[in-house]
Amino acid sequence: SVIQRNADCLAQIDVLSALAAVAESNRYSCPQVEEGNEIVITDGRHPVVEKTEIEGGFVPNDTYLNASDHRLLIITGPNMAGKSTYLRQIALIVLMAQMGSFVPAKEARLGVVDKIFTRIGAADYLSKGQSTFMVEMREVSDILRHATPKSLIILDEVGRGTSTYDGLSIAWAVAEYLHDAPHLKGAHTLFATHYHELTDLAKLKEGVKNLNVAVKEVGDKIVFLRRIVPGSTNRSYGIHVAQLAGVPEEVLLRAKEILHNLEKGEFDVTGVPKFARGRKKTKVPPFQPRLFQDEEELIIEELKHLDIMQLTPLQALEQLYRWQKKLVRI
Repeated sequence: SVIQRNADCLAQIDVLSALAAVAESNRYSCPQVEEGNEIVITDGRHPVVEKTEIEGGFVPNDTYLNASDHRLLIITGPNMAGKSTYLRQIALIVLMAQMGSFVPAKEARLGVVDKIFTRIGAADYLSKGQSTFMVEMREVSDILRHATPKSLIILDEVGRGTSTYDGLSIAWAVAEYLHDAPHLKGAHTLFATHYHELTDLAKLKEGVKNLNVAVKEVGDKIVFLRRIVPGSTNRSYGIHVAQLAGVPEEVLLRAKEILHNLEKGEFDVTGVPKFARGRKKTKVPPFQPRLFQDEEELIIEELKHLDIMQLTPLQALEQLYRWQKKLVRI
């Protein structure tokens, strides 16, 4: 009808005028959309987050993706540093450009993508009996099955909903598949993670590159610089973030103590971390090693006194993994 056609025209005018007004007031630029396979963004910004009151102002970041040696970016860095914001702003800039809008960036040259896949956040569907991890895995499965060489894939903390080793194994396998699968050659992927082991993929896969969110340490505190820089990081600064959140000092000190024990690889003969060390009196171990035993002898002694029948298969594998790491360092 005439009324419906008029309404459609008015709706289009409303949307286009709104996009123009926002672009002008927020210094957006006209993107160059092309048939190539590169995503090149200079000083990209998040259109929503940049409007909030952020101490020091919003920090823009560059992005470069292609279909060859920059097709999978592993992004590490502490919580609250800006990894998720960076992922979201890239997806939004690509989406806005392809819908005909100006974009929040100094410059943007974008190859056309056919689909944008995201696995961000944590949610469950209790009414359907699906845990947070099950929802996460279903979304990952959907991405791996339906993405194409022209897709943009955004993954944030894949594997965090389960145990450390299981989560790391899944995250690694997913990243490898995205890089190696023939039907995904050329797909652009951004993968934010706290599994720092994933950064080793850059040494093994030509299309993987590492990025991290820069921070500055000032005494026992950290300052988030929110700048995406090349390279990897091996720290998540979780305890520092807990301090910023106001967690009691006693809890923070205890967490640092436990972290120190874990980083030193202090485990008992069953593979359980010695969390209590420093808080309680250390129990006498079932054997007394000589004062100057070397690493191999210590491992042999541990193996002699290890009650294998009391270990689960996973505990046994974890213990073997720790012994292997110690022997490799010798």
